[in-house]
Amino acid sequence: MDLNLTNVHVLVTGASGGIGLETAKLFLKHGARLTAHYNTNAVSLQPLLQEYGSERITLVQADLKSEEHIPRLFSDTHPVQVAIINHGIWPEADVPLRDMTLMQWKSTMDTNLTSSFLVAREYLRNLDNATEQEKENTAIVFIGSTAGKYGEAGHADYSASKSAMMYGLTLTLKNEIVKIAPKGRVNCVGPGWIKTPMAENALKDPAVVYRALATTPLRKVGLPYDVATQVVILSSSSVSGHVTGQVIMVEGGMEGRLLNVREDISGPGV
Repeated sequence: MDLNLTNVHVLVTGASGGIGLETAKLFLKHGARLTAHYNTNAVSLQPLLQEYGSERITLVQADLKSEEHIPRLFSDTHPVQVAIINHGIWPEADVPLRDMTLMQWKSTMDTNLTSSFLVAREYLRNLDNATEQEKENTAIVFIGSTAGKYGEAGHADYSASKSAMMYGLTLTLKNEIVKIAPKGRVNCVGPGWIKTPMAENALKDPAVVYRALATTPLRKVGLPYDVATQVVILSSSSVSGHVTGQVIMVEGGMEGRLLNVREDISGPGV
């Protein structure tokens, strides 16, 4: 299927690993021009640069928590048409809200949510420089999480940051982008557990895997490619041109959190 992404300028934040890297690869395969953002290490992106050349892919380093760094992502003479806002952190340690420091809360919010606001704002501002033809292929796709839908005990900072992105930002910006680009769309993809470097250590624990899959009909942990395909499909104005304001969950049919197993429950009446 031709997604008509040839020469469409796509920005992928957090493109150096996991979902971002797989998404970057898939956009390049479909002919897009790519700005690939990384924060600290671009080693994983070098093979793509060698394969596709600097005419197809540009690597940009930026700390997205810094307002001054954000314009680096949009310095190309060709305006970014599609923005995939994928970067983020998941603090691995379980910390109940009552024990969470303000520093951790602010760090997660700044890294996941405030930085996404900064990227989205700059993207919308730069659309003013796009031609009417370029505006025909405009879209934002956020990367959310099942944590944003169901919550996640011990990770209130992460789940709150993702909920705000999935619902507050997505549903608001779908109404604002059309004031700049009449056919512009804003959607979100919400992955469940995915085999990425960020989740690698947690998924080594059989108890974590069991709880993750207990309410999941497909009974498997997803791959970055599973998410990347949905991101690319949503980015295509040819096949998703009438889809906006949606949160597409990529979680194998997950119905919610398994909060208790048999050994957790005891006492009278059980």
